[in-house]
Amino acid sequence: SNYGSKHKRIIQSLYYLQKLEQNQANNTIIDRAKKCTKLKNKSVIIVKGGPGTGKSVIALNALAELLYKGQKVFHATGSKAFTTTLRKIVGTRAGRLFQYFNAFGKFKENEIDVLIADEAHRIRKNSNNRFTRKENRSEIPQIDELIKAAKVSVFFLDENQIVRPNEVGSSEVIKDAAKKFNAEIFEFELKTQFRCSGSDGYLLWIDNTLNIKETAHPVLTKNEKMAFKICNSPEELRNEIINKNKEHTNSARLVAGFCWPWSYPDNDGNLKGDIVIGNFKATWEAKEDSIKLAKDIPRASLWAYDPNGVNQVGSIYTIQGFETDYIGVIWGEDLTYDFDKKDWVGHPEKSADTAVKRDKKNFIIYAKNTYRTLLTRGMKGVYVYFIDKDTENYFKSRIDKTLL
Repeated sequence: SNYGSKHKRIIQSLYYLQKLEQNQANNTIIDRAKKCTKLKNKSVIIVKGGPGTGKSVIALNALAELLYKGQKVFHATGSKAFTTTLRKIVGTRAGRLFQYFNAFGKFKENEIDVLIADEAHRIRKNSNNRFTRKENRSEIPQIDELIKAAKVSVFFLDENQIVRPNEVGSSEVIKDAAKKFNAEIFEFELKTQFRCSGSDGYLLWIDNTLNIKETAHPVLTKNEKMAFKICNSPEELRNEIINKNKEHTNSARLVAGFCWPWSYPDNDGNLKGDIVIGNFKATWEAKEDSIKLAKDIPRASLWAYDPNGVNQVGSIYTIQGFETDYIGVIWGEDLTYDFDKKDWVGHPEKSADTAVKRDKKNFIIYAKNTYRTLLTRGMKGVYVYFIDKDTENYFKSRIDKTLL
């Protein structure tokens, strides 16, 4: 499977770590871990990097190396899909090494040698969830629980992937917490891109186009290794993805902005065609807690990994942290470009994501970060269908004419 192949690549890809910045981050992790019993103070290591800079590679490599050295180490994320998939790949015995961020409040201080927090932009304000009983609710910030539990904690993050209000993982938040614990702080920034076929240019173009940050890439130019294609209809988009996926199983996925309701399956376990665009209909991936699912429909947490996932549309919540060769993106009406204002405009009323649309002030930040994340999941090709034509025309105006 493609996700399995990502992990084969991780095992084969220690050559990544010969790149200077990857290597420095890795060496610091291993070095602080080695000294962790001797050192008086905790160490907090922050590794920042955009999509495809090898963050998960370093995280899993460090995990393997520290286990081999006999240290007490855990890998944690805030993503059900990501952690479930890792557990599935490593099997039951090693599965307990992979935990969620909310599992560390019960650990004693410094009970763990090293805690590796991947996708750390998904750290929440605290570890309570809707199932937490009143007497167990805690006001302790989740980041404090993580730093407290381990002598060395390592955080891998991309601050432009914070996509919902209760997720707060930024380097500022981590550093503030680290200071409370008198930890020594180490910070690294990964700049070299391995994904998107080594094209930093594509990512910088996306950041520039979405006005996330000023870069020197206002126009997308030809890149032999990576395709970017605007489709004229959602049917065309779906066909591109299905055909790519036929060439190599599990090499392509379809995702969309969260602009349609997400229904439970019917009593027979069939999914509802929630995503409707004219005559086009598609289903979201199956909710994790669906009681019954028809044959060959994976639950959301394994949608990226299960070969049958190509038949449903994923959302930011199931694709974040994953990569695939080809991604197809349905761009909804929750974020559009306004030529009169010469700027992006957020439309919370077009969103079906309750938590995000309630936060009117930051809605546009979450919407931009969401589409930035969706558009950077494909390593060889990105296909997009825009419902809003001004938005499509704005993108077209920033693409070298020979590519259109």
